[in-house]
Amino acid sequence: MLKEKIVSFLKKELKQDVQLNMPPSSDLGDFSLACFKYSKEPQEIAGHLAEKLRHIKGIKRVEVVGPYLNIFINKEVLAKEIITRISKERDKFGSLALGKKKTALIEHTSINPNASPHVGRVRNAIIGDSLTRLLRFQGYKTQVHYFVNNVGKQIAMLVLGCKKNVSFDKLLGIYISINKRVEKDKDLEKNVFELLNKFESGDKKTIKKFKQVVSICIQGQLKILNEFGIYYNFFDYESKYLGKKVNSIIERLEKTGKVFKDAYGRKVLDQAEFNFPIKAPCLVLTRADGTSLYALRDIAYHLDKVSKMKSQLRRRLIFTQVADARENHAGHRNIIVLGEDHKMYHQQIKAALSLLNVSAPEAVFYSFVLLKTGKMSTRQGNLVLLEDFMREAKNKALNVLKQVNIKDQRLAKAIGYGAIKYSILKVSAEKNIIFDWGSALSFEGDSAPYIQYTHARANSILKKAGVKKIQLRKIKLTNPVEFLVVKELANFPDIVKSATVHLKPHLIANYLSQLAQKFNEFYHACPCITAEKGIKETRLALVAATKQTLKNGLGLLGIDAPERM
Repeated sequence: MLKEKIVSFLKKELKQDVQLNMPPSSDLGDFSLACFKYSKEPQEIAGHLAEKLRHIKGIKRVEVVGPYLNIFINKEVLAKEIITRISKERDKFGSLALGKKKTALIEHTSINPNASPHVGRVRNAIIGDSLTRLLRFQGYKTQVHYFVNNVGKQIAMLVLGCKKNVSFDKLLGIYISINKRVEKDKDLEKNVFELLNKFESGDKKTIKKFKQVVSICIQGQLKILNEFGIYYNFFDYESKYLGKKVNSIIERLEKTGKVFKDAYGRKVLDQAEFNFPIKAPCLVLTRADGTSLYALRDIAYHLDKVSKMKSQLRRRLIFTQVADARENHAGHRNIIVLGEDHKMYHQQIKAALSLLNVSAPEAVFYSFVLLKTGKMSTRQGNLVLLEDFMREAKNKALNVLKQVNIKDQRLAKAIGYGAIKYSILKVSAEKNIIFDWGSALSFEGDSAPYIQYTHARANSILKKAGVKKIQLRKIKLTNPVEFLVVKELANFPDIVKSATVHLKPHLIANYLSQLAQKFNEFYHACPCITAEKGIKETRLALVAATKQTLKNGLGLLGIDAPERM
């Protein structure tokens, strides 16, 4: 494709990666390059590149403006190239096969098995699912892992609170109640730790109780997440990392000379040498009685994941060592999605793993979905359950559809769930979200329904025109807005690449909003079905190409692309 030819040429000349920009005005070219990034004499290098670029077929002219290289291209050449490519690649358009013959492991969600998930926690699952879709789209053989925290004080409290077999929907009330009681009653807290000790000591009756409660919770949580279109390949239980596995890690860490016993008799890893941004000189590994704490079990789990990746890669005979997690986009990837409150903890785990000569996973940190009253908490009962939120989204979408005499439950679900996912994914992960139903379900502006409606509108145009397959022979562009759509379409593979490399699904969401906006400007300015022959063919081809790209992009966000709305 023309844009890729230009990039390839520039990379060869400059001997480094280059990024073409879209100028704010067409008067400044179709693409531009800021040469001050590549030379101390930017105007000189811009002039040198301009002379050579003029010989590339499809480039109309090249202008040097100070340190900028402005490239004007033959619009019909680019339009035909991109439309033909989309027509040929269809569902694969946008993928550059970055993950061909490579493996990715991603751990996400990993909600404590103590209650129905609330909306604040689902951001982890939605981001993780979109990243999974991106990785698979790029060709990575991808495993999705869910770490089940079935050991610890929180689960022990829930087990203590469940006097008999209970249903999933009762667990939240029990969990909130037992938390409040334990806060006030120190003897009850002792009972919790006694129960936990029995579990870690292998008491069969206690283990059975834990398994029953955790199983009820996991099955209930999965039913909700699966309904939301989110699935997992492996469930890794924390209880697996007790006894010999953690003891061997303690022994390996002790050989570094950095493990000591504190005043409480606990084994602690000294981390003073790592110069953390805030003071965190040590990582507590065990209780005074020698039983492991979560951090030690987490280290064991990360080692296990690395081992599984190596095993899988050996089977495929393609394993390569990656020294720096930041370079993982060039090889195999090990990813974890975490709340921003885990940043310091992740740094401590990363430091501990470095002592064992193991690279930590690439971490994607996210901020929280907030109520107007603040952050949600399962323990305090200050939350909105995801299940209720999904039901509300579906009902609100159905009410909107009824206004235009549509009573389609499946369509309402696609719109409602899409509204939730898009509202979360369109915001950069490190920023907080205050969810608003009005903007989320709007059929105008930056929302999933707006993009879905644009896709449905494109489908309707093609259906009315009787078009099933585009047979494009000649391109004829007559309105500037047509080429604005062409340029947006041409940009999709680069956006998908950047989102995959940097693990930023919001780039896809933002792109789709812009493409939908450009397409609707084109739709209002350029009649498609009634246009004269030659022009009509080009415009319908643009409609089909846009429809396919919107579908592909929505799929990467885990959002359905309805054919009608």
